[in-house]
Amino acid sequence: MTYSATSPEGFTISTDPARLDVGAIHAYLAQESYWAKGIQRDTLERAISHSLNFGLYAPDGRLAGFARVVTDTATFAWLCDVFVLAEFRGRGLSKWLMAEVWAHPDLQGLRRRLLATLDAHGLYTQFGFTPLEAPDRYLESRRPNPYGAATAN
Repeated sequence: MTYSATSPEGFTISTDPARLDVGAIHAYLAQESYWAKGIQRDTLERAISHSLNFGLYAPDGRLAGFARVVTDTATFAWLCDVFVLAEFRGRGLSKWLMAEVWAHPDLQGLRRRLLATLDAHGLYTQFGFTPLEAPDRYLESRRPNPYGAATAN
């Protein structure tokens, strides 16, 4: 089932995989994001194919933003790869994108929703996210710099 919504300004959010501009998504994540710098396109394509994806589109149809949710659609969802391109920021689109993501029928009644962010806590707390209540219960197995991107010293 494809989910979509349109803002009064003519922006659209859609889960239709045929609309995704994977090239633009890859360009942003690989070159501009702090969390996926250097990601290979085939890795991103595999991630997208196994996720619930939300494309945010400008009135002219160009990609304006993106969000990806890794979920079993019953108990758990991990929100990741969220961005709004610089030319579209400052219009409340990230807040609208989050509202539409969490309104999706497949993301209702979940026991747990998680995300990680360096700098967008203010956005996500508006949607019920808080610091981990029991961080001592969570473990991670992490590969630093898995995509081989150049790092600052």
